[in-house]
Amino acid sequence: MSECPSYTKKDFVSDQEVRWCPGCGDYAIMSSIQNVMPLLGKKREDVCFVSGIGCSSRFPYYMETYGMHTIHGRALAIATGVKAQNPNLSVWVATGDGDALAIGGNHFIHAVRRNIDLNIIIFNNQIYGLTKGQYSPTSKKGAVTKTSPQGSVDHPFNPASVSLGSDATFFARGIDTDPKHMQEILLAAYNHKGVSVVEILQNCVIFNDKGSDRFTNKATRDDTTMKLEHGKPMIFGKNKDKGIVMDGIRPSVVTIGENGVKESDLIVHDAFSTDDVLAFMLSRFNTEAGFPLPLGVFYDSKKTTYDQDLQELVDSAIKKSGKGKMQDLLNSGDTWDIK
Repeated sequence: MSECPSYTKKDFVSDQEVRWCPGCGDYAIMSSIQNVMPLLGKKREDVCFVSGIGCSSRFPYYMETYGMHTIHGRALAIATGVKAQNPNLSVWVATGDGDALAIGGNHFIHAVRRNIDLNIIIFNNQIYGLTKGQYSPTSKKGAVTKTSPQGSVDHPFNPASVSLGSDATFFARGIDTDPKHMQEILLAAYNHKGVSVVEILQNCVIFNDKGSDRFTNKATRDDTTMKLEHGKPMIFGKNKDKGIVMDGIRPSVVTIGENGVKESDLIVHDAFSTDDVLAFMLSRFNTEAGFPLPLGVFYDSKKTTYDQDLQELVDSAIKKSGKGKMQDLLNSGDTWDIK
C-alpha cells in the first residue's frame, strides 16, 4: 500500500467558484471539513462526497476529491452503492434538511438502520434555500415562508430523534458559528465505524436569517446550549452554574448551589453507553421550556456495519460457488422461450 501524502487544507480546495450567498453558514461548514480532511490519513482519491439537491449539495464541486452530485433525496441511496462496492473509500454525504428528511426521508432511515459506514452531514437551516424559501421538515411551527404565508401548521422533524429512532450508532450536533467544535465532531464521526449522522445548525441569510440565533448569538448561547463531553457532568450557563439532574424518570434543569444542589448531583454524559436511552433523552430536550440545546456527540456505539456484512456474504458465496459470470446468472433458474 502506498504511503498517504502529507496534505494541508489547500489540497482539498477545488478550483471551482464557490456559489453561495455572502454570509451563508455553508462556508464555515466547508472550511471545517477541509480542515479535517488532512487529519484522516486518506489519499484524496480514497475520499468521495455525495450530494442530492439543494444549496448544500453543491459541496462535491468545491472539494478536491471524488464526488457525485445526484438527484433530490437520493444521495444516500447512491452513497450506499458507492460504499458497498468500494469499502476502502471514505464516503461523505452532504445533504440539507429538505433533501434528507422530506423527499429523501425513506432513504435516510434505511441507510441509518443498515449502519453502513457513511458520514452523513445534515445542513439544517430549517428552510428550502435553493428553491427560494419554502418551509421544510425542520421549520418551526408557525414559520412564515413562501409556501406557508399564514404560518406553517406542521410539527417539525427532530433530526436527532429521527436518527436515534432509526438505530443510528452515532449522532452529533454542531453549529456553524463554532468551527473548532465542529471539527472535533467531524473527526469523531469519521473515526466511528458505521453510520454517523452529524446535524449542523446552519444560517440561511436570505430566507431564514438568524433562525437559530439564540443558540449562536454570543450574548445568549452560553445559557441556551450545552456542550456534551463524555465522562463529564451536564453543565451549562454563562457562569457554569446550571445543569441537568434526573427528577425521578425525567430530566430537570437545576441551578448549582440552590436547594442544596451540587455539581456531583448532575447527570454524567456517557457517549459510549451500550444503549441509546440517554442519547434519546437528550434529543427530546424542550428548549422552549428552559432546557439547553445539547451540542457535541450524543451517542457513539459499536455494531457490525452493512458493508462488512455484505462483503462477508459475497466472499462466502464466491467460496461456495466461484466467481461466476453474469450471463450464466441471467440464464440460470427457471427460464422459458416466448414464441
